[in-house]
Amino acid sequence: MVAGSNDTPPASLEEVREGLTSAGYLPSESATLVSYLAYRLGKPVLVEGPAGVGKTELAKALSRWSGRRLVRLQCYEGLDEAKALYEWNYRKQLLRIQTESAGTAWQDVQEDIFSEEFLMARPLLRAISVPEPVVLLIDEIDKADQEFEAMLLEVLSDFQISIPELGVVEATTQPLVLLTSNNTRELTEALKRRCLYLWLDYPDAERELEIVQLHVPDLPEALMRKLIEIIHMVRGLDLKKPPSIAESIDWGARVDAARRGDIDKSVFDRTMSIIVKHRTDLDVVAERSECASKMASSDGQSEASPPPGRGSLYGGLPEVGAPGLAPQLIRFCDELRREA
Repeated sequence: MVAGSNDTPPASLEEVREGLTSAGYLPSESATLVSYLAYRLGKPVLVEGPAGVGKTELAKALSRWSGRRLVRLQCYEGLDEAKALYEWNYRKQLLRIQTESAGTAWQDVQEDIFSEEFLMARPLLRAISVPEPVVLLIDEIDKADQEFEAMLLEVLSDFQISIPELGVVEATTQPLVLLTSNNTRELTEALKRRCLYLWLDYPDAERELEIVQLHVPDLPEALMRKLIEIIHMVRGLDLKKPPSIAESIDWGARVDAARRGDIDKSVFDRTMSIIVKHRTDLDVVAERSECASKMASSDGQSEASPPPGRGSLYGGLPEVGAPGLAPQLIRFCDELRREA
């Protein structure tokens, strides 16, 4: 069943899980539950978490599965009602005034130019005024200021917008609303009270393996496991921006396209910029990989390829989920620097 057909909400959690999976999104248990409640209760969802864990993609997947059109409002500092709610078409109003006859009363002109004909709907107004239900994505709400949050409250609680010249515009259909935040600042309690809450974090290795397999099905599983292990080791370093899930998928696709049998040092060096996007982070990862090579060399294996389980950031990795591997690597590198 398509959730958006005939406005019928999903009947079970399993239906939501299968629907999102069919749309190319593997939801966690919490994401499945909150998505189900959003449909059943008609409440907005606030999704918080680090950048690149699938917050925006959840809204897109809900749109694909439900068949609802996605209406997206990208937030930024200084966003105001003219870009988010509505604004008047001043040029069209001016032309209308100029074309009126000299004997027309201002009251008649005023009632004419402040009508829906001269109103330009922005994403929020468009989402509640279209005849068919949509998915409304308010992306990165933490980048906007608190004044903008206050403007959202009427939409989130009553699904209506007050326009002084026209009155109250009520929703003809109720959108499925998702707000995303990278948690760069604390959101107001008033906004949080009106929303269901979902926290998304980086998945564990096995879960991320399933996600990459879904998007890069031709990549051999052994190579995919090594790729995920490297991703998790890199995330354990002190980086400005850890690799996101999307970058794991991109890296898997790049390695698959190269058709190499293993992730050796040359492959890692050439493709490292796919998962590491800051210059200082590139230096950190390069330094750690060199330290890992020294660790392998200290075990008397510098001239042979490292066997499974013996340290190298790009080859000979232990099984997925090995505990404490990144901290051990960092401590070893620190010891090497102190000895030097």
